[in-house]
Amino acid sequence: MRTKREKTNTIHSQEDTVLRDPTLHPKFLSIFSMANAWRRNQPIKILTPKNLLLFVSTSLLLLAFFYLSSQTPQNPIISAKNLKKNPTFNGNSVIERPIKPFDCYNSPQAHPVFANIVEGLKYPFLYSLADFGNLTEKPHKNIVRTLKGKPFRRPDISATVQEVLEKMKGEEGRTGIFVDVGANVGMASFAAAVMGFKVLAFEPVFDNLQRICEGIYFNRVGELIEVFEAATSDHSGNITFHKLIGRLDNSAVSSVGAKMAFKSNEEIALQVRSIPLDEVIKESEPILLLKIDVQGWEYHVLKGATKLLSRKKGEAPYLIYEEDERLLQASNSSAKEIREFLQSVGYHQCTQHATDAHCIKTN
Repeated sequence: MRTKREKTNTIHSQEDTVLRDPTLHPKFLSIFSMANAWRRNQPIKILTPKNLLLFVSTSLLLLAFFYLSSQTPQNPIISAKNLKKNPTFNGNSVIERPIKPFDCYNSPQAHPVFANIVEGLKYPFLYSLADFGNLTEKPHKNIVRTLKGKPFRRPDISATVQEVLEKMKGEEGRTGIFVDVGANVGMASFAAAVMGFKVLAFEPVFDNLQRICEGIYFNRVGELIEVFEAATSDHSGNITFHKLIGRLDNSAVSSVGAKMAFKSNEEIALQVRSIPLDEVIKESEPILLLKIDVQGWEYHVLKGATKLLSRKKGEAPYLIYEEDERLLQASNSSAKEIREFLQSVGYHQCTQHATDAHCIKTN
């Protein structure tokens, strides 16, 4: 016989069952059926404020995405595609050259990756300091400067290139290509590229080419700099190049010229390709500035650019070249010989800036 409490629990349990399943009780079945019928008769509201806001937000995001993805950045990010092809464009056509550009993308990477910004420039850029393998016994001064929080000391040529290009673009309204012969580690090339100028850089020493490739990555200028693993001269072929061990600079065709500043350094002789500028640069390409720094081989480079230098005034490039009489004599030429040649192609106005000569065409 059940107690009063057990009866009460049984009643509550039955009520819970009915609440969980309305079909068990006719009264509840009737109520729920009426509610469902009311819901079925209500119109479906699609354009509610919440749905409208969600639609507008999604549409704006999609429009912004398609717009941004269609834009080309002013300073394009380097990519494997850019570095592998890296063509020079003249209008819509790709210029074919007798020498292929150096392949930065597949070149072995120098390490460790270490860079610093170059100080005191209107258009700054980053320079690779990945040359721990070329250190002397004392700590490398540029690495010490970086560890002290100081920027890389500005080379004179970087500031000079930017000043000349800015003046020519601003005052004369000229645009064109910067040709860097004897690019070394790219100090002049990067100075021009970060201003938006196209650059053709010639450098035969592999260690220096690695620094240029690193700078291309650091400064995002893969579409602006075309690098050639070659020396320039007045004839095509191979020439013997002398490289100082432990130095990234002062390599030269002349053994005497290479060791003039660093007599104690050992040297190695390399066979490198040489090509005249006139074979690489097309007549349709506007050359704005030509810089030559090749440790005494300047005369031969200039002779190989006779067609380029013979262009009429307003189309011929502004010329900067190193004019060091000691280095020139080591390569069997002279400053006088260079000046006479330049006058023969219309460069009658040259001014001296330390060991560099700046020349413009007067007729």
